[in-house]
Parts: sequence; C-alpha cells; structure tokens
Amino acid sequence: MLKSLGERLQATFKKLRGKGKLTEQDVTEAMREVRMALLEADVNLKVVRDFIAAVKERAVGKEVLESLTPGQLVIKIVHEELINLLGGTASRINLSPNPPSVVMLVGLQGAGKTTQAGKLARLLRKSGRHPLLVACDVYRPAAVQQLEILGKQLDIPVFAVHASKNPVEIASAAKEAAMRQGRDLVIIDTAGRLHIDERLMQELKDIREAVRPHEILLVVDAMTGQDAVTVAETFNNALSIDGIIMTKLDGDTRGGAALSVKAVTGKPIKFIGVGEKLDALEAFHPDRMASRILGMGDVLSLIEKAEEAFDVKQAVELERKLRSQTFTLEDFLAQLQQMRNMGPLDQLLGMIPGLAHAGKLKDLQLDERELKRVEAVIFSMTVAERQRPELIDGSRRKRIARGSGTEVQDVNRLLKQFEQARKMMKNFADMGKRSGKKAKFPFS
Repeated sequence: MLKSLGERLQATFKKLRGKGKLTEQDVTEAMREVRMALLEADVNLKVVRDFIAAVKERAVGKEVLESLTPGQLVIKIVHEELINLLGGTASRINLSPNPPSVVMLVGLQGAGKTTQAGKLARLLRKSGRHPLLVACDVYRPAAVQQLEILGKQLDIPVFAVHASKNPVEIASAAKEAAMRQGRDLVIIDTAGRLHIDERLMQELKDIREAVRPHEILLVVDAMTGQDAVTVAETFNNALSIDGIIMTKLDGDTRGGAALSVKAVTGKPIKFIGVGEKLDALEAFHPDRMASRILGMGDVLSLIEKAEEAFDVKQAVELERKLRSQTFTLEDFLAQLQQMRNMGPLDQLLGMIPGLAHAGKLKDLQLDERELKRVEAVIFSMTVAERQRPELIDGSRRKRIARGSGTEVQDVNRLLKQFEQARKMMKNFADMGKRSGKKAKFPFS
C-alpha cells in the first residue's frame, strides 16, 4: 500500500535527520525530491504544487531552521500536511436515527460495487446494524446472482426482483420491505457502465429521488490512478456524493488517487479496500495513513485487528497454560492461525513503528506459505508429541518430516521457534504476575 511513495519519502527524510543544522537550500532540495516522489506516485499536479507550497512555507520558518532537531520538525510538518491532504479527520458514514438508513453505492462497471456492498454490510453489522442488500444492477450478467451469493456467505438477506428490469421500482420496494422486516440499513448496489454516460447518470438520479439516500458512496478503483480522481469529480458534480470507497489500495504501490481525491473533489475517502476477502474493508483514517506512508507505523489499526481476530477466552486460557508451563505445540499453532486472521503479514509488520521503515523490511521475505508448512509439520505429530515436544528425537523428526512433505531442517526450525515463543510468552506471564496485573500478551 503506497509502498513506492513511502520508500521515496522515507529516504529523503533520512538525509534531513542526519543534519544537525538545516538551511533554506536543504529544505528546497528536500521538497524537490518530495515533489518528484508525489508526481511519480501519480498525484494530481495542482495538488502537488499546493502541498509543496504549504510545507515549504512552514518549514523555512525561523523556529524550524534554528531548532536543535530541524529535520524532525520538517518531518512533523510534512506529516501534518499529509493528514490535511488526505482529509484531516476520519469521516464517518451518515446513518439516520430514524431507520431504515439508505446507503447507495455508485460507480463505473468493474470498480467492485457489488463486492463492496457485501463488505460494507458485514462491517456495519459488526456495529449492531441489521442490513438488507438490494440488487439494482439489472444489466450486468449475473450481477444479481453475485450479490445473492455474497448475501448467503455473510448470512445477510438480499432483496432482488428477478422479473423486474426497473431499478427505481426495485429500490423503492426494497426500502418498504426493510421497514416491514425491521431492517435498519438498506445498501443499494446500482448498475455501472464501462464509461460515464447520460443514461447512467439519469438512472442514478432517479433512484436517488425515489429513495432519498442518507449516504451516496462512490466506489473507485485506486489502480486507475488519476482516472479515479476524474471519475470521482464527474460523479460528484452529477450526484453530489457524500464520500468514497477506494478499492484495491493494497495493490496500488503509488497511491496518487488516495492523495488527490479529497483535494480535487472536496469529498472524503470513508472506506478503503485492502484485499479480496470479505473482511478486507476498513474505515479510512487520514492520520494513520499518513503515518504509514512516512514509516511511522499504525499501532491503532494493529490493535483493532488484534481485538477482532483474537478470542478473549483463548487468551485467558493461554495465560493459564503459560503460568502452569503446559503451553503445547497445538497452542502455538492456534496462535499462528489467529495471527493469520489479522491479514497479510507484510501489512501487519508495516503497522509496527520502526519495522515500517523502508530499510527494515526490504530484505525480509514474508512468505505466508510458511504458516501452512508449520501446520503440516504439527499435524504430522502424534498427540503426545504435540503436548510433549521433548519426546521428539531424531527418528521421530525424520518420520514427521516424511509425513508433512518437509525436510528435517524444517522440523528442527519449528521446534526451535516454539521454544523461543514459549520462553518469550512465559516472560510476559511472569512480568504480569510480579506486578500483580493481568499479563498482556502480544496480540491478545
């Protein structure tokens, strides 16, 4: 996510940190490099000019150039201006206190509206809402069926009228159905086109007039760069959208659309798609994104992911086992599997301050297949071996390697990792015991 831009900016600011004193020329040269990095990241030219001007005006002030840590102050200024560029504060979705709230998703064909409708319904259900998905894309082949399949996977009802080709009538009927069924949230998946045309816009306007949505969210593909910004501007002019869902941000190493769209349209990014799974939709936080770009990590998002992925009862049981020294290989595997539920490992490490710096992760190979290899090795052990790893001698290691399709070195490495993890987590438990407080395990 924004990897190339982040690496360029971090390399530029590393030079500033190394200087005891800064001159106006030093700042000018750094801003020139920042400007090039932003342009190469496909950020809108006017946005880049305004951003550089704002940073430079603050960075060449007397309090910065005469500071004992001028480089750090310049980075702080860039961080603050990046947050402003990305929208300032997180923008919440507008939901009505008088249900049902109606959310209308719009956008071009291929942007991922149908999938995002399912992801958004799942995300808002976690906050206590009872969503109803509405299939109003009556033109794209199998669009209705796709939404119905998503609804079944998520156990969320889908309103569809297979006999009707009138999306306005379907949307109106869905709102009435939601009121009858006690559904307090209606999410409408509308049709798109390969390009913007008058017929599409008129249809969307008609749906808007019929159901009076509380929120119109535009779904755009970050991979399309400045085209996404142009699309956002056009839809906003026609429909007055309330916010943006930016998909495939995990696949866009440049990030120009994310950095440009708020400044160009005045409308905030409210959600970002960070993967293909149905849980890969996050609320957008400008401050957290700015910190990730500059290699400062994102601890708050990491904690939120951990709280969602980890089971509290399992964490308490784990603490008991560690204190009684009964932590087994099965427990070790359960911990690894829960970490995997938090998302791709490289994304998680990028949220940790220090590890997020370009140089720290550059040579680190993050192969998630390693977790599957660990699973195979542990599943090839007997119950007794999983509970008492000290039983695993040379001959048993060979048998386990054959059974798991791995090498003896893989088994040895796993056992060593297990011992290291057991010692580390035992130390956490002992620290909590000595302080009289409940132990705080990593990610639990």
